[in-house]
Amino acid sequence: MHNEVKKTDINQALETLRNGGLILYPTDTIWGIGCDATDPEAVDRVFRLKGRDQTKSLIILLDSDHKLESYVKEIPEVAYQLIEYTERPLTIVYSGAKNLAPNLLAIDGSIGIRIVRHPFCSALLQRFRKPIVSTSANISGLPAPANFSEIDPMVIDGVDYVALYGQDDIRHGAASIVMKLEPGGQFSFIRR
Repeated sequence: MHNEVKKTDINQALETLRNGGLILYPTDTIWGIGCDATDPEAVDRVFRLKGRDQTKSLIILLDSDHKLESYVKEIPEVAYQLIEYTERPLTIVYSGAKNLAPNLLAIDGSIGIRIVRHPFCSALLQRFRKPIVSTSANISGLPAPANFSEIDPMVIDGVDYVALYGQDDIRHGAASIVMKLEPGGQFSFIRR
């Protein structure tokens, strides 16, 4: 089960996302709570489930850097090199987000985006054809779970679908590097 992404698992996650629901799913870093990143009501449900302050933005996942221009007004050329050559999962915070749920964005209009290389996420994103929210599968203020076994039952009960893929993976996931990238190409690290 672990190494094979099952069509039924993807299909159920897809149906949940399309219906404005929340999913609990494995990512290239740690388990995440996800929803359609263009649906403000679904995004609101994520904030409520986590008990997270709405002024704290969430990040989104995409399966290809070719899709960046659909969600960011101006992409510095260096972004493509950073994405291509990074060894670890990298979340880049871009200014000028567009075509996303407004309650997803930071107060300054920026958005964090990670291009994922993960069997479940990539397959799901390719079929969904929209970005998916990803926020750590924990109640705000509590530690992020290193793997599925550490996820709070309140989180599991609060979502509409829990992915089967990766539940038996006991490796400890780690958060991504987070970098802020300005339109002019200047960048700074938020989390290394």
